[in-house]
Amino acid sequence: MTTPRTLSLDLTRRALCAGLVAAPFAAPRAARASLARPAGPVILRLTGAIDATNAEGAAEFDLAMLDALPQRETVTATPWHEGRPRFSGPTVATVLEAAGAGGSALRIVALNDYSAEMPMDDALSIPVILATRIDGQGISVRDKGPIFVIYPFDERPDLFNEVYFGRSVWQVAGIEVLA
Repeated sequence: MTTPRTLSLDLTRRALCAGLVAAPFAAPRAARASLARPAGPVILRLTGAIDATNAEGAAEFDLAMLDALPQRETVTATPWHEGRPRFSGPTVATVLEAAGAGGSALRIVALNDYSAEMPMDDALSIPVILATRIDGQGISVRDKGPIFVIYPFDERPDLFNEVYFGRSVWQVAGIEVLA
């Protein structure tokens, strides 16, 4: 028989269990919320569906902040370079995680306001790089920098087509995380 006391105890147990189940997920979210402010010039600005900000409604990154994130290298041919350059930088997924991003797609915007939409699935299932270096050298604006979206074309030949070339934005200035 359920009495007010047993009902209260049951609800308390459920609340405690829910808290214990949710606790592991709350900790990473809180850790993401502490995004440092950039010390150098901002080269990437994330807006939209993000949890961690260090500027008004945005997560801003300078080169040092991007360099401090886990890095990935991809050696690949592209339609824009001769040979097979070595691109390096953090993955899109790593940057999204640092900003506590969650959404369905990304709108990647270049310095000249060109933009392309990338499905969130690309960012999470393909190791797409926000390249800050080619063959170990920083990328100047003149050479499609400071950030160039690079898909692993050699690792995934199915990506070597116009759809993914269009998503390979260069001179990236910002990413809007679409809900």
